[in-house]
Amino acid sequence: MSLDLRSAVGDETGDGPRTFRSVTTIRFRCNEPGATSFADLIAPSVTALSLNGRDLDPGEVFDGSRIALEDLAADNELVVDAQCAYSRTGEGMHRFVDPEDGEVYLYTQYEPADSRRVFANFEQPDLKAPFRFEVRAPEGWTVWSNGVGTESDGVWRFAETKPISTYITCVVAGPYHYVTDSYERVLDDGTRLEIPLGALCRKGLAPHFDSDDVFLVTKQGLDFFHEHFDYPYPFGKYDQAFVPEYNLGAMENPGLVTFREEFIFRGKVTRSSYEGRANVILHEMAHMWFGDLVTMVWWDDLWLKESFADFMGTFANVGATRFTDAWITFANRRKAWAYRADQLPSTHPITADIRDLQDAKLNFDGITYAKGASVLKQLVAYVGQDAFLEGARRYFKRHAYGNTRLGDLLSVLEETSGRDMGTWARSWLQTAGVNSLTPQVLLNAEGRIDELAVVQEAAESHPELRPHRVAVGLYRRTPAGALERYARAEADVDGPRTVVAELAGAEAPELVLVNDDDLTYCKTRFDAGSLETLKAGLGDLTDPLARALCWSALWNMTRDALLPAREFVDIVLRFAGRESDIGVLQMLHAWAESALVHYAAPEWRDTGAVLLAEGAERELLAAEPGSEQQLAWARFFARTAAGRAAFDLLQGLLDGTSAIEGLDVDQELRWAFLQPLTVWGVADEKALAAELARDDTASGKRHQVRCLAARPSEAVKAQAWAQVVESDALSNALAEATIAGFEQPSQRNLLEPYTEKYFAAIERIWKDRSIQIAMNLVSGLFPSLQDSRATLDAADAWLAAHEDAAPALRRLVLEGRDDLARALRGQECDAQAVNPVNHG
Repeated sequence: MSLDLRSAVGDETGDGPRTFRSVTTIRFRCNEPGATSFADLIAPSVTALSLNGRDLDPGEVFDGSRIALEDLAADNELVVDAQCAYSRTGEGMHRFVDPEDGEVYLYTQYEPADSRRVFANFEQPDLKAPFRFEVRAPEGWTVWSNGVGTESDGVWRFAETKPISTYITCVVAGPYHYVTDSYERVLDDGTRLEIPLGALCRKGLAPHFDSDDVFLVTKQGLDFFHEHFDYPYPFGKYDQAFVPEYNLGAMENPGLVTFREEFIFRGKVTRSSYEGRANVILHEMAHMWFGDLVTMVWWDDLWLKESFADFMGTFANVGATRFTDAWITFANRRKAWAYRADQLPSTHPITADIRDLQDAKLNFDGITYAKGASVLKQLVAYVGQDAFLEGARRYFKRHAYGNTRLGDLLSVLEETSGRDMGTWARSWLQTAGVNSLTPQVLLNAEGRIDELAVVQEAAESHPELRPHRVAVGLYRRTPAGALERYARAEADVDGPRTVVAELAGAEAPELVLVNDDDLTYCKTRFDAGSLETLKAGLGDLTDPLARALCWSALWNMTRDALLPAREFVDIVLRFAGRESDIGVLQMLHAWAESALVHYAAPEWRDTGAVLLAEGAERELLAAEPGSEQQLAWARFFARTAAGRAAFDLLQGLLDGTSAIEGLDVDQELRWAFLQPLTVWGVADEKALAAELARDDTASGKRHQVRCLAARPSEAVKAQAWAQVVESDALSNALAEATIAGFEQPSQRNLLEPYTEKYFAAIERIWKDRSIQIAMNLVSGLFPSLQDSRATLDAADAWLAAHEDAAPALRRLVLEGRDDLARALRGQECDAQAVNPVNHG
């Protein structure tokens, strides 16, 4: 592949897209000479085509996305000279102009099928091949690709790759800031492995780039995976590029992993942010084996890479880095994503039926990632860690540089564990839905447990009852008032009711925690006594994982309309200030907001908003100066601020007339404080312009755009709607910021007219926009804040009238409709509740 990227710089072009030259030579075999096939390419134009030395007429064989190939020989050579378009949507070859200094930065992003926007190819994961890239770049630029590159006379030539799939090839080009390091290891056979390391970001972010920590986690991860996988890293160098306007968290291109640049922190963040970044670094590193070395045949086995990488990210974080409590974050945050996705009407088995590339795009979801990782955690408990890792080692050696299906992995796990993996796979991988586990406790006359059973239930739509390996923990108060575990038993729960015989005779518990230690994937429920214990004293639980599991269970009960939203908010206000795990605390803040916005009865919202704002301010002022808890409460206070006193405090913190000991109001926190002032009309466009002048950067521009769209005005909402729905002038990042500002819970009345407009526009949006932008618009603009039966009816009417719409579009509307219906059920539950005490 030869790319000429010199057109990336210079004056902006006219009406047409800015393009670059892409010349591709593909050599391939055909098992049936004389057959017809096609190559994939999405490009504004093709200049020249030849097949086996025979010139083809582009007007006859190229339709804008495919090149028709007829009368193939046994051995073929296809040469395609095309003009491909730079992207502003984060798909294909993305072009970004830094507003800070005018520099241009390029990077590619392909998964699942956007490499065809950059070069002609056969775009499917099982057609692996070695790739050679040659890139001509503007003067002063550096270019990176999967292999090691050398430059001569402005042309960068890269070493041929190992056989890999098209979607993990990569090019990054521009005046990036680049730092290097190296990793060395003596392998078991005595040979020395040396891996050159690199990390890069925009020049404007260089002062904030803590590359030393990135390299530290990288080296720790490489040590960990070499120790456990017994297969040396196979792709030579290991560069990590932090790039602007990225749609994903990261992408596992071998030798050149790309990350969203928000992982470079411009201000003070909590330990949770560093843990999250480390988890993503390790997740992508695990892909070098699960996904890049061994790749699924087709996207229906996407879990073979994403579920494993998600599990391995946390597994390695705990085993190799300073983030030894990462399983708590997994239990509290990642699994919440999975539980939500698994209860939507679009839920699917982990091994999904992928009909087309739109299906594949949407299935990068909580099922494939977090549920799949949860199920693998259960699998490790089921077969044992040693058998699991030995299975992985055999899998890599047996299928290196090849493609696999579900059965290929199951066969090695059967070899190493001696277990029947077919039954396990049918229950866990090939069925959808989440089970609920509830304890039943019967006491004898002496006050001891006569029988403790676990009751398993499933939704009517997905009735599968699965085998669960669980731990059941019994908790009671110590003389000092702490809630601590005094008994634990592991059991195989199977069927509707399982007796845990080992716990018979134990003293009566105050709290029974099913799925203690988070061994399985389920929704945990409580018996009546345990629920009352948590309401009265959740903060007294001394074990942080147990607390995280209880918080997660209470949140699921709130979403399922089993616990009134105001009661959940009450529990958060009473006990969140005692939460030691910062990631759990930040999740509680998000859940409390969501409980108020979506699940609280409308007539209680104003009361709840005051309680949250007062509670956040109280905890902010009580937090240890300079602590990450103080920072988390400051951000939560900004998001919940309501009323003149709160606005005055925020304004004082911005202009320096107020101060809170230990709280450093850096630039990122300034934008966080400006947001509510903008939403409530306290800060105007002039104030936002002044703030942008302080922070005239790409990050500052995104913040300003979000705040501009958040202003409480009919004209503002109309302008924001037109910018993202009626125009495609905004880049993916600025469109995302505009959507985020447009949707404000306190502005429900301003957003009411857009319900009808939404349903009138979405089919056109889906037809006219790239899939990534269309997904962002259809999901981000769904009128969830118009939480009434009328909105539900409007969604139902659209679905009934558009049965032939694109399945992926219908899926997104169905998901929005289901979230809305769930919210209405929650509001009905909350309306029947008695107000909790007022926390003054």
